[in-house]
Amino acid sequence: MDGHELELFCHRLPKVELHTHLNTSYSPESLRQLIALSGDTWEHAMEELHISSDRDIDESFKLYTKIQKLVTTEKAVYLLTRSVIKEYAADNVKYMELRSTPKEIPETGMSRELYLRTMIRAVRDCEQEGLDIIVKLLVSIDRRQGVKVAEMAVDLAEKLMQETNGLVLGIDFSGDPKVGDAANFISVFLDAGRRGLKLGLHLAELPNFEETRRVLKACCDHCVVRIGHGTYLHRYDQATGHDEVEAFVAERKIPIEACLTSNLRTKTVENLEQHHFKYWLDKDHPVILCTDGKGVYATSLTEEYIKAARTFSLTKQMLKEYVISTLDHIFASEETRQVLRARFQQFQV
Repeated sequence: MDGHELELFCHRLPKVELHTHLNTSYSPESLRQLIALSGDTWEHAMEELHISSDRDIDESFKLYTKIQKLVTTEKAVYLLTRSVIKEYAADNVKYMELRSTPKEIPETGMSRELYLRTMIRAVRDCEQEGLDIIVKLLVSIDRRQGVKVAEMAVDLAEKLMQETNGLVLGIDFSGDPKVGDAANFISVFLDAGRRGLKLGLHLAELPNFEETRRVLKACCDHCVVRIGHGTYLHRYDQATGHDEVEAFVAERKIPIEACLTSNLRTKTVENLEQHHFKYWLDKDHPVILCTDGKGVYATSLTEEYIKAARTFSLTKQMLKEYVISTLDHIFASEETRQVLRARFQQFQV
């Protein structure tokens, strides 16, 4: 395929997005609207809130903090959620799991529950408009906020899962991987699993061997788990026996959410050729291309597919078969998977 043909094909391809954060998935237009809503006049905000060159992961988290200051009101949450859904639908994403950390902001009247209910309202309104995309929500736990706040997030997620008949269907665990220890949250993860919530856990984003090992071994027999990023799963020092994490993940076929551009921009991988997406794909292990934050990383799911196809020599037929395989790892029901499989199989290469 020439470059233009590949771009058209990857856009036309029906796709699945399983790892995207609300606050970092803005477009230039929604960012302008959020800035206007905030009453701010950031002269250089449009440039400052995109990562167009590689930065250390610490710099990325400083940037995320700036972005979150724009999404502090009910109106802003609704605007951003609806915009993100519409933009992914326009990119031919047919199923998306959108994640965000509910916020308590007394000065704007925002509560954690109102934050999530506002996201739900935006999803329902997009459904009423007939947008050709199925959207589910994951309630994020920010590891920087501690176990007590995490427990509140699980309570809210269960309550809203029951109320919405599964529109809310799981928990995301994220935040700065240099802060705290994910193993401290094992009791929270197990409790969420007992309540029927699925788990998308940011793990091995950095070489945090011990927390990754402890979390996976404690949770995978009791919960439905996907690994967010997993950048270092196969890069631990085998001489010290740390390759047991890779072996455990491979044996259990634990799905990995892979974010090419995000990992490149945060410098957790040196180049695309060395990205772990291909490593796991060659092992026939479930690994799903995702955007992480299409706004902050100036990408799209179509662009992630283009990069993967070019870098790893994936043909049209390989891409079609691959995208059908990603449906096996969505958190929605088997009925939803079957509906999507039928549609994806009809796609003409």
